[in-house]
Amino acid sequence: MATYIRSKSCLFSLKRDIFLSRGNFFSVETKRYARGLRRRPVKVIFSENERNKEDVKLSVVREKKEVEVPLRTEKHPAGDRSDLKTRNGELSSTKRAHVDVKSDLIDGVRFERASPGDKRLARLVSVARSRTFREKQGKVLLEGRRLICDALNAGAVPQTVFFSTPERLRELPLDKLRRAVLVKVKFEDIKLWSDLVAPQGVIGIFSRPNASRLNFAASKHSVPLSLICDNIRDPGNLGTMLRSAAAAGCHQVLLTKGCVDIWEPKVLRAAMGAQFHLPIHPSLKWEEVESHLPEHVAVHVADSQQNQEDNASHKPSDFGWISSTSARRDAGFEDYDTDDELCLPTVDAAAYYDDWARNPVALVVGGETHGLSVEALQLVEKRAGCRLFVPMVPEMDSLNSAMAASILLFEGRKQLLRAMQSSERKWASNAGRHISEC
Repeated sequence: MATYIRSKSCLFSLKRDIFLSRGNFFSVETKRYARGLRRRPVKVIFSENERNKEDVKLSVVREKKEVEVPLRTEKHPAGDRSDLKTRNGELSSTKRAHVDVKSDLIDGVRFERASPGDKRLARLVSVARSRTFREKQGKVLLEGRRLICDALNAGAVPQTVFFSTPERLRELPLDKLRRAVLVKVKFEDIKLWSDLVAPQGVIGIFSRPNASRLNFAASKHSVPLSLICDNIRDPGNLGTMLRSAAAAGCHQVLLTKGCVDIWEPKVLRAAMGAQFHLPIHPSLKWEEVESHLPEHVAVHVADSQQNQEDNASHKPSDFGWISSTSARRDAGFEDYDTDDELCLPTVDAAAYYDDWARNPVALVVGGETHGLSVEALQLVEKRAGCRLFVPMVPEMDSLNSAMAASILLFEGRKQLLRAMQSSERKWASNAGRHISEC
């Protein structure tokens, strides 16, 4: 076709030259016109083997179309539609029954499988990570086998437990999970919402525990020693202090307002379940702190300063162990010419290995950033306490607050146990003397 058009154009140009050469009064100009052509597909000739394969494919396609066309084009009457609905209902019921039978029980405990669009794990985890929602809804998040087991053994109430495999669920005391909702989810979902580097595949949502309703198995090994945390804002430090207090056998832990929440994920990881081994009373005012301590309990404070200078000529902020907060405005001290000068309580200093824990005692530890509050020093002065320090080599500023608390707590435990043993020996000797006299 192209050659034909090309030949015609050449012929037309030749005639045009002839007309112009003869000197006629008219001229002809060529124009190109686009012309639509209908193209037919080229027929492909296959060999006999390939032709047989194509015939088989066409027959299969035709069979599929013959099967599908009646379902799409045929108009079913009302009775037929009901039959289709019943058939679909039977199929869905059989599928559900198959799923329920497959994922129904684990060692007699019922559980359910999370669907692909189930957002319970994401919703509960996000709620449990916020302190505001934790306090409003009364829920806490516990992750890991050991932490969940400690909570269940202490009597905490589980609400929902997410696990990845049946083996992870069998590691928990199943008899204490019968009232909780058990949901099997993918490990990828737990890994997505976990705070751990290596997730253990189990997350529990519990009701916010109350210290007065928990059963502490370590209470029989406790000593009359209380820890008071004053404005501890670092989660790692607070968790380490709680862990040391539980290991030293403290009677209780009192947290003032301003301390980080004990149910924060970082605090839980650092404390290693100490929240379920000893009573912890959070968010207390200093009046409430004093009410939790009997009258005969002495109160001491941890301090990094060995010598205390004249308090009348210094500001509270000059001492690293006193915070210059707005709380001192209501302390009731006498004002001097300078607005920031206050008369601080007089508290004697003593080394940590001195004999300071012969009777029931409490220890106050302040935060590293803001230090101790004036209210803490007032309580120490009122209860005839002292400032305990740990001697260090020169040119060292101070110890970590959690490390200092650990040293003082274990020293206090040692002194209390020694005093208790000596008192028991005295009681036994007095009793034996009384029996001999009779």
